[in-house]
Amino acid sequence: MRSSDEKPAKSAMAKLGLISAFAVLITVLASACQPQSTPYTFNLPETVPPPVVPVGNPLTEEKVRLGRRLFYDTALSVNQTQSCASCHQQQFAFAQATVHATGATGDKVSRNSMALVNVAYNSAFTWAHNGFAQIEQQLLIPLFNESPVELGITGHEDIILKRLTTHEYERLFDAAFATKTPNFDRIVKALASFVRSITSFNSPFDQYAYQGDDSALTPQQIKGMNLFFSERTECFHCHGGVNFSQSSTHTGQSLVLQPFHNTGMYNEDGQGAYPSDDQGLVRITHKQEDMGKFRAPTLRNIALSAPYMHDGSIASLAEVIEFYAQGGSEQGKSNPHKSPFVKGFALTDEEKIALEAFLNSLTDNSFLTNPAYGPPLN
Repeated sequence: MRSSDEKPAKSAMAKLGLISAFAVLITVLASACQPQSTPYTFNLPETVPPPVVPVGNPLTEEKVRLGRRLFYDTALSVNQTQSCASCHQQQFAFAQATVHATGATGDKVSRNSMALVNVAYNSAFTWAHNGFAQIEQQLLIPLFNESPVELGITGHEDIILKRLTTHEYERLFDAAFATKTPNFDRIVKALASFVRSITSFNSPFDQYAYQGDDSALTPQQIKGMNLFFSERTECFHCHGGVNFSQSSTHTGQSLVLQPFHNTGMYNEDGQGAYPSDDQGLVRITHKQEDMGKFRAPTLRNIALSAPYMHDGSIASLAEVIEFYAQGGSEQGKSNPHKSPFVKGFALTDEEKIALEAFLNSLTDNSFLTNPAYGPPLN
């Protein structure tokens, strides 16, 4: 479930094609194949619309329960050393407090692990891929990727499936899919179901803005909020909406905005080039104007998911604010592909501290300790 999509493995993409080929058939037969199960109900505030759930993978309590067990199980990695939770840790808003993730066999993942916060609302997945519209597609990368190896399933599928033939898993698969037999289609659907269930809408900001609690934010945080939503800083243009990200959608929204942006981090050749090891969306689209474009992540719980940016190159929120105040890095601010919203702004030191205080108000402490998202008890 890590965010790397650099050099996707052929086997991973082949599996993606196979799943896509059967998508229509799966959708048609979905009602016939679903066991007697319990529809999952999102615990959402009245002001938050529910997310879109694909017809081919209806959300049920049983699939969420199975997916949670799989998410925390090292049996899914080739050498049983890592799980999805190794790089998506609840105390860090399901991100990781390292610059780069490391795969089960020691391969370094080139990108910073993205926080799994309200992923059900995402309209795009990974840092820089516009071809993944559903969680089920993105999951194939960390599971099957070979360069770099993440969980390392490719070539070891039968061994890993055999590990999941325990009495406990037979019971969980039977409840979720009316069969005791595990396969990777069911594994992916269950993992996607659990990740969709992870929602966070109870921060001090939510209490202030949507729950009518005027005392939930301090005067300093309110000042920072006004700066965030002002034309002076332009923050809200890329980090707006219910999930503080342009890369979001829900049942009440049909318009999906452009979620990928060049923020002026690099300009290697004076003509806009990013470092050759990761040039962003251009690697997928092959369009030069997409050089250096990466997805704007959610800012919910952002104070906990440092380091920042796609390559983990900025260590703190204060440094992120300074980066955008300067209009990019010293090298990258002149990048010809840079977003027009990253134009720089002038803030006093007091205003910068207020803006950081507002970003801290997006932390949902109940989310970080919710036992429903933590490791299942045996």
